[in-house]
Amino acid sequence: MHVALRAVHDSDLPVFYRQMNDPESLRMAAFTPEDPSDRSAFDAHWARLRSSSGVLVRTVLADGDVVGSAAVYGEPGEREVTYWIDRAHWGRGVATAALRGLLGEVPERPLYARAAADNAGSLRVLEKCGFRVTARATGWAAARGAEIDEVVLTLEG
Repeated sequence: MHVALRAVHDSDLPVFYRQMNDPESLRMAAFTPEDPSDRSAFDAHWARLRSSSGVLVRTVLADGDVVGSAAVYGEPGEREVTYWIDRAHWGRGVATAALRGLLGEVPERPLYARAAADNAGSLRVLEKCGFRVTARATGWAAARGAEIDEVVLTLEG
């Protein structure tokens, strides 16, 4: 499978919206919008991401199909990575390849990532890409309606 990144196109947004409303994906991601089905809030969020000079956001393609997104955001010295891959492509190396591609576009270090402590798949992807666990915390997980344990990871120079 060939995984590539490209700039986000308007036509990607309906795909992202569908992906971000999959119940199993929401539960696994945990840290999601309060109401992921609010299309106006989704559109406003993506408009902010795409217009911000401090955000690098990419569409993830697998064999030419839109299968997710990946981004780096935040203030210098505190920048975080995030990604979302369609559940149909989990466990196939897509997230790892996408994150590696994104990291190749962003030379600054350190970079940070956060994941639900029980999201073994995402933690594995981050560790394969060089991130190391540096802290543990708790945070409100809207998709689970509760405070849950989260892991903070760091990618050093």
